[in-house]
Amino acid sequence: MDIFTRLALALALIAFGMRVYWMWNRWQLWRLSRGRVAMLPGLETLRVGVPAILYFTTPDCVPCRTTQRPTLERLKAELADNLQVVEIDATVRPNLADQWGVLSIPTTFIIDPSGQPRRVNHGVTNAAKLKQQLEEISGGNPKEEGGSRQEEGSNLSLRPS
Repeated sequence: MDIFTRLALALALIAFGMRVYWMWNRWQLWRLSRGRVAMLPGLETLRVGVPAILYFTTPDCVPCRTTQRPTLERLKAELADNLQVVEIDATVRPNLADQWGVLSIPTTFIIDPSGQPRRVNHGVTNAAKLKQQLEEISGGNPKEEGGSRQEEGSNLSLRPS
């Protein structure tokens, strides 16, 4: 095989692997979103109407302590009552991590205001990406209300005042 054939084969394998990973994430979110909020394990303490980040960590995870936790604390301080962060130790609750499909630590799930998981991030995720994902889901879905279309949760602002 010449170099171009090998390169094309390698790129095809990479693209296939990326597609399988993307499909796995979509399937996990679909599977989790089928349940009612009260039935989703780990979300028992959530306040409905406020987006949340479900954060899986372990005590010996260095990137969790040095990067992810400070990022989440900074976001929580910046967004105050407009964000909930639920931290789960995957070594204490391994069955919960399995139910959520956690592949690596840290893993964060973005939970919309109605309590449904909408995004998943495997590995360390920066504040800008988390904030963007929160803004994408915070507006909710358009719904009919009194004959006019209104954005559910449109009064929720993730921008600091």
